[in-house]
Amino acid sequence: MTIANTPRSATDPSESSAHPVSRTLVLAITGASGSIFAIEMLRALEHDHQVHRVHLIVSPSALRVLAEETGLSARNSVVERLLGQPSEKTTLLAYDDIGAAVASGSYRVDAMVVLPCSMGTLAGIAHGMAGNLIERAADVCLKERRRLILCVRETPLNLIQIRNMASATEAGATIFPVIPTFYNHPQTVEDIARNYVHRVLQHMGLPQPDAYVWGAGDTPENRP
Repeated sequence: MTIANTPRSATDPSESSAHPVSRTLVLAITGASGSIFAIEMLRALEHDHQVHRVHLIVSPSALRVLAEETGLSARNSVVERLLGQPSEKTTLLAYDDIGAAVASGSYRVDAMVVLPCSMGTLAGIAHGMAGNLIERAADVCLKERRRLILCVRETPLNLIQIRNMASATEAGATIFPVIPTFYNHPQTVEDIARNYVHRVLQHMGLPQPDAYVWGAGDTPENRP
């Protein structure tokens, strides 16, 4: 699979001083299928000047899925390989480093996204296991009442998984299933992933200037 890395234009509104927001986010990638969604999210955050810092956590299973789905062998220089360039904004944190800053509520994080979120990670978060940095960082978001978005990816769902989603929701997380849209007439797999990422970012209060928006009077009959 070839994943395009399209740079934003110099006139991108997200680079304007009209956006005073400066946020610190955690992006966790787990071993569920859907690596392309995680890559699109990381690239969107990298280009978004509303975001000051990104803490990236990648599980061992996610590294394997990344290699299988995209051909990217990302065990070394993970950030650079996923972005296609070095980054001063994104920092990779070790999966088992429970002493990392994001493992403490005293370290300010504005939101955390788990994309894709495996059912195992969902279970660990829903039951407060905190057995690795992804689960611990998510647990911190819940206890500090910070935004936590779990982009679950599985089908069909068994009753245990459905109950885990309910438990996580009751604890304060948002379940945001990886479900593509087609009303925007995507032409490529990247279009599908990008529109999903834009919807997640919109939900987080980080609207993207090039996101597809269903406007007033915009129906299937009169869309361009």
